[in-house]
Amino acid sequence: MSITYLEAIREAQARALNDDPRVFIYGQDVGAFGGAFKATKNLAARFPGRVLDAPISEDAMAGLAVGAAIEGMRPIIEMQFADFSTVAFNQIINQAATLFWRTNVPCPITVRLPCGGTSGGGPFHSQMMEAIYAHYPGLVVMTPATVEDAYSMLLEAVAIDDPVIFCEHKLLYNHLKAEKLPTEALPVGKARIAREGRDLTIVAYSAMVQEALIVADELATEGWEIEVVDLRSVKPLDTDTVMASVARTGRLLCVGEAFPWGGVTAEVIARVACEGFGLLDVPPQRLNAKDTPVPYHPNLWAAHRPTAPRIAAAARKLLRL
Repeated sequence: MSITYLEAIREAQARALNDDPRVFIYGQDVGAFGGAFKATKNLAARFPGRVLDAPISEDAMAGLAVGAAIEGMRPIIEMQFADFSTVAFNQIINQAATLFWRTNVPCPITVRLPCGGTSGGGPFHSQMMEAIYAHYPGLVVMTPATVEDAYSMLLEAVAIDDPVIFCEHKLLYNHLKAEKLPTEALPVGKARIAREGRDLTIVAYSAMVQEALIVADELATEGWEIEVVDLRSVKPLDTDTVMASVARTGRLLCVGEAFPWGGVTAEVIARVACEGFGLLDVPPQRLNAKDTPVPYHPNLWAAHRPTAPRIAAAARKLLRL
């Protein structure tokens, strides 16, 4: 028996609701319908009065969550798509992120963002929002890339006193599977060595970790040993693990699905260049989506985002330097 990435998110929410009476879920169609992607399927029946349908107003949803957190609750907010969270931007960055700093009152809200592209998703349902939210102090930004992390990190998100942006990738929902749910996990802010290597470090997060692992398998047939670092969270960012990996390999390729300008990949390279320049044998490189809105057509979308062939080509170029 196996469990999918989506089922792990559902099970984490069920456990949070069961273990803590302060937890409730709020979002559009999360009740009887079970959510746009069925991440809350059957939870309304299991936990009456605690899985609540919201109006079509992300601003109101986030505002309610902040108010509930002030009063001692631990709300989980589901945005139907990460893109729509921009409607709640003021509540998230000006209220939730600053609340503890301003008032010494914690704001333990979890905002679930179904993020990333899928075939035919287009520009309004496919964006990666992690770098925008990571820019602001006070927010924790999680980007789970495995079934195990989707479960354990969501539970940690609900438990901690900071507001958390939980970026769950839609492409992984039913594609990624594991044999069982984890009983222990790395803490938030700690990256994971997804594969050890000596010739090149690929730093990735979210769905790009799976693409990087495909590339590592492919290049292994050519004699290259690729180390893959899964960031797991981008705020906080585990620079130490990245730096230790670069010290072993001397080469760095950062891969992200988000737009290239001012993103997580740029931050990683900036930190390595500033703090570990002497560890590099060649200039570090990054690979992101194209600097255009996400296209609808499946073929254009496949060309827009980093894929295993594009990552492999970039890795081979670095290995030849």
